[in-house]
Amino acid sequence: MDAAALSPEQQGLVSSFLEIAVGQNADTAVHFLQLTNWILEEAIQLFFVGGDGAVGAAAAAPAPSAPPAAEDPSSSVNVSQDVGEDGVRAPLPVKRETLYGDAALFNRDFRFQQSPLIAFRNFEEESKRQPVWESDKNAPSTANGSRDNLASLYRPPFDLMFNGTFDKAKVEASHMDKWLLVNLQSTAEFNSHMLNRDTWSNETVAQTISTNFIFWQVYHDSTEGKKVCTYYNLVAFPSILVIDPITGQKMRAWNGMITPERLLEDLLPFLEKGPNENHVTLPPKRARQTPHVSVPSVADTLRDEDEEVLRAIAASLEEKKVAIRPSTAKDEPKVEKEPETILSKKLVYPPLPEEPKEKRELLSRVGIRLPDGRRLQRHFLRADSIKLLWSFCSSQLEGGEERPFRFTQSIPGASKTLEFDSDVTFEESGISNSMISLTWI
Repeated sequence: MDAAALSPEQQGLVSSFLEIAVGQNADTAVHFLQLTNWILEEAIQLFFVGGDGAVGAAAAAPAPSAPPAAEDPSSSVNVSQDVGEDGVRAPLPVKRETLYGDAALFNRDFRFQQSPLIAFRNFEEESKRQPVWESDKNAPSTANGSRDNLASLYRPPFDLMFNGTFDKAKVEASHMDKWLLVNLQSTAEFNSHMLNRDTWSNETVAQTISTNFIFWQVYHDSTEGKKVCTYYNLVAFPSILVIDPITGQKMRAWNGMITPERLLEDLLPFLEKGPNENHVTLPPKRARQTPHVSVPSVADTLRDEDEEVLRAIAASLEEKKVAIRPSTAKDEPKVEKEPETILSKKLVYPPLPEEPKEKRELLSRVGIRLPDGRRLQRHFLRADSIKLLWSFCSSQLEGGEERPFRFTQSIPGASKTLEFDSDVTFEESGISNSMISLTWI
């Protein structure tokens, strides 16, 4: 098309097109503008989308100065391969691309493993992964080594724990005649971790529990933990319970962090007797009896009155005989000398040997609570006489060698007093691994 035949507005559009499409001639600009009904933005977009193919098609095609002839209807259709019959280009093809590789390959090469250092999640799973909690003291100081050392400090007592449900733990404790010791822990309370680090790892506590208790430890938010919390109305954690496995009764309870010394002292009453023996020693309950009210007859009333009259007459005659009988020296009561009391004689305590260091099966550990609040502890041989208790405490007390004293053992439902005159051994007295109190006489 001749540029002179264009209107000033169309010439302005051609000039704007050539400023954007640098290096093109006026015929190309007119061609794309005519295809888009002289809309500059669409003409420029069609030019850049078509690229070199669109420019070549525009150069090869005649300028559409006049409407196409009727005998060649396809001349305007094939002007550009991207433009349809209505003058609108075809939509761009859809492209789908994957930013990453195969999902299976990605999961295999970059799988994320759960950190084994997050403690107190599931005791059963953690017990299967013992190396997580064990620490190699000879290992070099690395980041992983330091985390392993830290994890080993808060290692749960897997060797003490009973692996099973609460009901199975009660059955096992009842069968072995042991008390059931329950520990409910919480991952949100650091006192739970401190119990594992300080209390359950203590050698004396571990030996006492393995000998006299069935130890069961779970989370409070687990299925079994929630059941126990409902049974005993537990709201504070960590919680420690001593439960009678026969009746399910709660015998003792603690909350929070418990030191090994305090726990051992509080568990002493449960070391002397098992659950079965404790039930045997309990006094039987009296059965209620309905009192029988009998109405006495007239004959029974008269008989009772006659008997009372006869007894009164016999008593009066006896009094007269006593008054008539003269008093003699033989009838005077004899005055007996008072026996020598324990306060008037000085006790001689046997010499105290050195504290034995034998096997634990031959030793008897006894804790003593003094009147001034102090607490003593010592090991004796099971075959030794309990008189050694007086020898030991007399040296610890002010005036203990001159003032007599005795020992009292508190057991569930009763108390037991130990006298110096009793010549029994520690094994026969039953005070092994128990706490007794010293009292002055």
